[in-house]
Amino acid sequence: MITFCDSSLPVVVLRLDNHGALGAVRSLGRLGVAVYCVHSHAHAPALRSRYCRGSFTWDLDQAPAAESVQFLLKIARDIGGRAILLATNDETALFEAENADRLRQCFIFPDRPLELVRTLYSKKAMHALARQMDIPTAETVFPTCRADVEWFAGSARFPVMLKASDGITVARRSGRKMVICRGKQELLENYDQMEDPARPGLMLQEYIPGGEDSVWMFNGYFDENSECLAAFTGKKLRQTPVYTGMTSLGICLPNPQVEQMTKAFMKRIGYRGILDIGYRYDARDGLYKVLDINPRMGATFRLFVGDNGMDVARAMYLHLTGQAVPPSRLCAGRKWFVEDLDLISSIKYYRDGVLGVSQWLRSFRGVQEAAWYASDDRAPFWQIAGEFARKPFRKVAGKFRTGSKVQAA
Repeated sequence: MITFCDSSLPVVVLRLDNHGALGAVRSLGRLGVAVYCVHSHAHAPALRSRYCRGSFTWDLDQAPAAESVQFLLKIARDIGGRAILLATNDETALFEAENADRLRQCFIFPDRPLELVRTLYSKKAMHALARQMDIPTAETVFPTCRADVEWFAGSARFPVMLKASDGITVARRSGRKMVICRGKQELLENYDQMEDPARPGLMLQEYIPGGEDSVWMFNGYFDENSECLAAFTGKKLRQTPVYTGMTSLGICLPNPQVEQMTKAFMKRIGYRGILDIGYRYDARDGLYKVLDINPRMGATFRLFVGDNGMDVARAMYLHLTGQAVPPSRLCAGRKWFVEDLDLISSIKYYRDGVLGVSQWLRSFRGVQEAAWYASDDRAPFWQIAGEFARKPFRKVAGKFRTGSKVQAA
């Protein structure tokens, strides 16, 4: 199994919004790395991990960037003077790229050009880049107003995907990044709910037919020459939200075509660092079509663990500390799941008639890791389990309070 000859350089993880952040804390902490976390509050499950050496409360979304940089530089000085910085979502990946020059005073992280990060983050710019590089993509249009959507709906073949080009902005405004629309009225209603007419940020994309298992993923780490030092492929078995969201149950499987296409693509654009990219296989023409390119660690990254324990967080640590990244073979058939989210999604799939009880039980064969539970680090799981158990009571209480207010009025 993989070991670090030198684990003395600490890591600072930015934002703990998803289970991927906990996975990074555990993955690096188990190899002796001191992992510190920065989050907007002190209640994130990752902060209860035995592998979290320390935490700092700071809201990177609300604070001015200059103040956030100074806060992070002070953290680095307090914990030893130098540290590796690890972004866990779109916001922190952009923050890191936009403030790279100042952050490099105390932090080490892959050198990614700001414009490239912005291009990959923007679905519109990413779509144009993929077309330029002859990477297959789904047919997509970018409306500028409601009239464009009405014109599109007049001749569209439904269902279609209504997606955010700028996921951060649209998600904060509407609570969603994408939705499947099965008719003109549904499309227009969702467009009205999600779009800001003053700042159009939605796109319309063909829905590529196929089940969840037609969605393939690539996780990798690229060095300063855009050479891939670690590469893994796999596919989704279930998603959350269903049909459109992140992986709730996934499986590692070799896909040489996806791997080679991604490596060649990243080499051409000069990409460096951790990469999380998704494709959908289109049986109509036999092509893998790119869906998302995330210039950061993905929440699903612990699905992709090699036969020697390698993952992209460990590959990055080894490379940035000047240590060799040993080759790793993909563990075909390895499964990983997110306990709470997969249960919710499974119920939805069952209600839709696409998942039976026996099929659901069989789907867990081969699961080797869960997002929240770990036998050596149980506290985060118990926190999530408690929150999950309380949700139904909160809903009932909320409805009761609403009813009481209506009666009082």
